[in-house]
Amino acid sequence: MGELPDEAALVARARQGDTRAFDELITRHREKIYMHAYHMLRSEDDAVEIAQETFIRAWKSLSRFDGKAALSSWLYRIATNAVIDLCRRRRSHPEVEVDVGPMKVDPASQTPPHRGEVPGASVDRAEIRRRIEAALLQLSPEHRAVVVLKELEDLSYEEIAARVGCSLGTVMSRLHYARKHLQTLLRDLHEEL
Repeated sequence: MGELPDEAALVARARQGDTRAFDELITRHREKIYMHAYHMLRSEDDAVEIAQETFIRAWKSLSRFDGKAALSSWLYRIATNAVIDLCRRRRSHPEVEVDVGPMKVDPASQTPPHRGEVPGASVDRAEIRRRIEAALLQLSPEHRAVVVLKELEDLSYEEIAARVGCSLGTVMSRLHYARKHLQTLLRDLHEEL
């Protein structure tokens, strides 16, 4: 069995119009891009749409990818911008609802099974999770992006800046204000715990 081609070689071939090389890039990154979008939107359908949009935009602008950053960072930036665009479109068309219902967890996700839960604890956790998700959805797309990248994906400030395409100071500022807003939205929940 042969060795897999490195990413730079795949990018070079894709730039020359090789759709198989681009398909391989999609295969390597689709799950991470999907999960990134899902963490931000909490909707499987929207996450699939964003992942598709991300790879369409990437294909169309592959010639502008300079290779200075990792391909994954470039794809995350495209995905984050697609999420922000979707949220802006929805804000201007309020008849479209954002699903804040119970999460359906993909079996391939990183959620480990819990053992020996106390009866009633899952209900409490479900309610807490629902409240946090609802609060996240009240943040602006830009603030939600930095919170998701920091708190759920555990990225450094530098990695977040690269993914969302802004300065380190902007990331820190957005994260500060997003946390303050979440604190206000979830104050009663914190007091109950």
